[in-house]
Amino acid sequence: MNIKFRQLGESDIQITPLGLGCWQFSDRIGFAGKFWPSLENVPSDEIIKSSWEGGINWFDTAEMYGWGASEKCVSRGLQKINASVENVIIATKWHPIARRAKRMFRSIEEQIQRLSPYKITLYQIHSPTSLSSIKKEMEVMAELLKSGVIRCAGVSNYSANQMRKAHTYLEKLGFPLVSNQVHYSLLNRRIERNGILKTAQELGITIIAYSPLEQGLLTGKFHDNPNLIKTRVGWRKYFPLYRPSGLERTKPVIDTLKKIAEKCNATSSQVALNWTINFHGDRVVAIPGATHTEQAIQNLGTFNFRLSESDMNEIDKVSRGFI
Repeated sequence: MNIKFRQLGESDIQITPLGLGCWQFSDRIGFAGKFWPSLENVPSDEIIKSSWEGGINWFDTAEMYGWGASEKCVSRGLQKINASVENVIIATKWHPIARRAKRMFRSIEEQIQRLSPYKITLYQIHSPTSLSSIKKEMEVMAELLKSGVIRCAGVSNYSANQMRKAHTYLEKLGFPLVSNQVHYSLLNRRIERNGILKTAQELGITIIAYSPLEQGLLTGKFHDNPNLIKTRVGWRKYFPLYRPSGLERTKPVIDTLKKIAEKCNATSSQVALNWTINFHGDRVVAIPGATHTEQAIQNLGTFNFRLSESDMNEIDKVSRGFI
């Protein structure tokens, strides 16, 4: 398997086009953690091992994911396989709701302890909901960059205008804003309409796509067996796209993925991920999660092929209703 690395924004960091999203390691702690099963039922160590040994070099977690449970889980899993501290790239996030920017200093000390011995490469503001201004947030980010606590700075869930502001403030302080982590999949292509993708491309910012498989919907398994939805832990079963009308609306996309997957000797999810990380060039990467080892291994299969231009255009056409 030959994985071509990509530049993270305008930094000197090289990442694989897929990272491992680690929200599912929240151990059902906190509101966000209730979306996933307990870690007793998620083989986190094996998922991390399979991802790392399969070539994935970065892991995306957050303070909010189980209030540190995910960060601890990532560090433990990497230590168990003696993953190199120098080669592992950790991306994590600061939870800004009802907090001021200066709280980042205390938060990151706690996060450093949880992730030890691994260093924080990419630090991200989880959402634009801080009590402080974007300018104040970027001033704190610049302090962390100057002191070497982090290697690069990013944001998450920022609009095009908010991202541009963050980029401008940080650039004035001598550093690039390297990424914006946003919801992006074939069933949620809004960033192509609302200016986020265009602005990121203009500024040299990497888009990190979370939920690139739309919480499993793009695998086709819920279309094949709608009763599976009722068995899911968490609140995804209540999402509009999981209702009968949603399944019907998304069926043309799923059917197209299945058809192309058969031609490519791949799976629907691999085709969906392949499209996501290639259709708009090298500045879009994705962080699919996994709650089973087989899912992590299947994600790696995305690197075994490259969709043709005609296949990508066909997928684009059938999913344009979700822009």
